Amino acid sequence: MSNQQIANKITKNPINTQPVFIQRYVENKAEVRAELQQGLLAKTATTSPKYLYDALGSRLFEAITELPEYYPTRVEASIFEQYSQEMAAAAGLGHTLIDLGAGNCEKAARMFEALRPAKYVAVDISVDFLKQALTTLQRQNPDLPMLGLGMDFSASLELPSEIGTGSRLFFYPGSSIGNFTPTEALQFLRQIHTACKQGAGQGAVQGAVQGAVQGGLLIGVDLVKSSTVLQAAYDDALGVTAAFNRNMLLHINQLLGSDFNIAQWQHRALFNIELSRIEMHLDATEDLTVRWDGGERKFAKNEGIHTENSYKYTVESFTKLLENAGFQAVKPWQDVNQQFCVFWATA
Repeated sequence: MSNQQIANKITKNPINTQPVFIQRYVENKAEVRAELQQGLLAKTATTSPKYLYDALGSRLFEAITELPEYYPTRVEASIFEQYSQEMAAAAGLGHTLIDLGAGNCEKAARMFEALRPAKYVAVDISVDFLKQALTTLQRQNPDLPMLGLGMDFSASLELPSEIGTGSRLFFYPGSSIGNFTPTEALQFLRQIHTACKQGAGQGAVQGAVQGAVQGGLLIGVDLVKSSTVLQAAYDDALGVTAAFNRNMLLHINQLLGSDFNIAQWQHRALFNIELSRIEMHLDATEDLTVRWDGGERKFAKNEGIHTENSYKYTVESFTKLLENAGFQAVKPWQDVNQQFCVFWATA
């Protein structure tokens, strides 16, 4: 079968004007409040980075990706553009493309031509934002079946039966894996590996080069580099990242009923060399007390809330992590300056 015949076979789907959407994430207000309180009352106050991504936070992150200091999005895009055909040859065609943390869906959409997915599944916790993006994308690609899945995949990767049969290609760009500790990342990658195997060999169209019908993972990973470059990427001169970080306090106010005043907090980013991670914090600019129904937390001046980690890897260390999670035949692609890497790993 020629490449064109493969492409034709894959794209013969009924015309779709609206994507299917499944709401798996239902906000349990009591659990959210308990989680937030536990973090705020810890010896060193912390929050989960997922609370950065309310509707406004998602749009602020889009703006961050346009900043000159924020190289990951730009460099990763150049890798996908340069090596998309090699990636398609390694992965094969016709998979169900499962986009984790899909956001505006643009990164996955750029790979449609190369990967020729049989189905596209967009997964994100920011439900309203995802619905808007996927509805627009479906209009642009009416012949490709699409499924929106509103879920917190960082908590569990139990996928619904509506995804259907066929091999699964998980797509996880943007180095979001860096938000997990290495131990958490290994556990999460094992979940992806299990989910890949559940669909393996169930009807994917044979790949153009190696006849690949097994599922796998295509993942973007930020690499260790100069502290100066890293810190600038997470503390830009325009202050967009600072706004993104401080916006989380407004989101917490909505979820917890707290009285954070963002004027009393400043953004701080640093590269922790020992742990190989960028850390984001919000530091109190004065002595203050944050109150909510049933609790309060006193902060001294310069005391912080640890809001996000972004771990950085070497090609060798992340390859080992993938192999420890059960993946095989790991193939990396890097940019010319070796700032970023995209890995394909077969399940």
